[in-house]
Amino acid sequence: MTIRTLLQRGASQREIERSTGVDRKTIRRYEREANSPGVATGFEPGKTGEEPGQNPPPRPPARPPKEARSACEEHRAWIEAQVELGRNAQSIYQDLVEGGGFTHRYNSVKRFVRSLKAREPERFDVLESQAGEESQVDFGLGALTRHTNGKYRRPYLFVLSLKYSGKAFRKVVWKADQQTWARLHEEAFRVMGGSTTYVVLDNLKQGVIKPDLYEPQLNPVYAALLAHYSAVADPARVGDPNRKGVVENAIQHTQDTALKGRKFESIEEQNMWLAHWEERWAAPRIHGRKKRQVLQMYLEEKPYLKPLPLESFRFFRQETRTVDDAGLVQVDCSYYAAMPAPLYSQVAVRIYEREIEILDAHGEVLRRHKKSTRKGHFALPEEDRLFNPSRETARLIGKVAKIGPHCAQLAREIFARLGRPGQHAIYGLANLTRRHKREDIERACERVLSLSTPSYQALKRILAHHAVTEEASAAAGRPSLQQSGQGIRAIEEYQTFWEEYSRQPSTDPSPSNSNR
Repeated sequence: MTIRTLLQRGASQREIERSTGVDRKTIRRYEREANSPGVATGFEPGKTGEEPGQNPPPRPPARPPKEARSACEEHRAWIEAQVELGRNAQSIYQDLVEGGGFTHRYNSVKRFVRSLKAREPERFDVLESQAGEESQVDFGLGALTRHTNGKYRRPYLFVLSLKYSGKAFRKVVWKADQQTWARLHEEAFRVMGGSTTYVVLDNLKQGVIKPDLYEPQLNPVYAALLAHYSAVADPARVGDPNRKGVVENAIQHTQDTALKGRKFESIEEQNMWLAHWEERWAAPRIHGRKKRQVLQMYLEEKPYLKPLPLESFRFFRQETRTVDDAGLVQVDCSYYAAMPAPLYSQVAVRIYEREIEILDAHGEVLRRHKKSTRKGHFALPEEDRLFNPSRETARLIGKVAKIGPHCAQLAREIFARLGRPGQHAIYGLANLTRRHKREDIERACERVLSLSTPSYQALKRILAHHAVTEEASAAAGRPSLQQSGQGIRAIEEYQTFWEEYSRQPSTDPSPSNSNR
């Protein structure tokens, strides 16, 4: 009867096959019988039983069940607008509860949102750790916030997440430099009530200055802070974000659930909202993989965190400076003694709020100075100060040292006793080589040094006396001139010879003499 009724209504054989499940050959046979009157069909009206050898007629198709109405249907327009903003079902459900008086379960919102957008599954690895062993940190972007210039900008979102429990510390800041990065770590440790053994981070410049597979170079301020809190940095390999998937998911969860689609008038307002959201929604939630409450797991992990030191970390700014020829380094327009660092060597300078530390290449502290508040100030103790810091004095003493060690010692003693006025005497000592031999000057200096008060005048007297004595001895060794004696002609003979020679005629055959 069903097949005949559908054929009378003009349904095709394929439609009847889909509706009844009867083979099309059977449907064609019934169609031929309907188009050929008088052909036995095997069916007699009035009979309710089944004839032997016949199949029972198929049941009519069941009517599809009526669609159940969702509890979120009355909020459809608002939910669709939130889904277009990219918000997830959890954040939409939280706003419906707090602002819309929604009394139904979260699964109702989840099913409704799932019907509005497609989901693409993604596979992640499962990383386990012990309680208090590891925390992961990273920067993201927060919600739009009004800046001091009146425009809306996205601040930096800092998240530190404990790997064991998933408890997280969140804060947004405008400036993401090395100092801020270290300060956020300290604040996170204080909020968590302790630090972990390892801190996993990626290779961002605030934490890692030079990425390296084997020995990455950390920001010195960051490394000092972790050492203060007995933690060790464990930078992830470049291009391997899954190594710190806990904090990656925490940032994504914060952005999608707590901040998506929101605007704040100040950064303080956004931080207050993040603190409220952490206490009201994030901490009491059931962890998606561990199926336990995050707050309960955090209370189990907290006793295993490392205790906090009594004193907070002293933040500093580290820079590199070159020691000048006076043994000083310049920091913020002031000068500080760096001895015993060699001249013209490079040293690390840590600039604290009220103190300056100078370190050598191995990180050992060479000097500590109170930070000066006056430009041009010299922090140079008396034991490091030369009496005359002039470069000319050092040059003159070096010139005198070329004569001999005793001369150099005499010059230093004159300078130590007289100071800058004694520099004139050192000039004279350096110029003595113009009139005296070097070995004579060296011997004279040795004699002067034996005096109770060595002086340049005593040196000159010794050299003058030595010169007179040497000249007298030289004169005594030379023979005296004689006017007459054996082998010497008398002067009269020379006179007679020249007179006779002058009277003789010239025998020169030159033309000039012949014509004379």
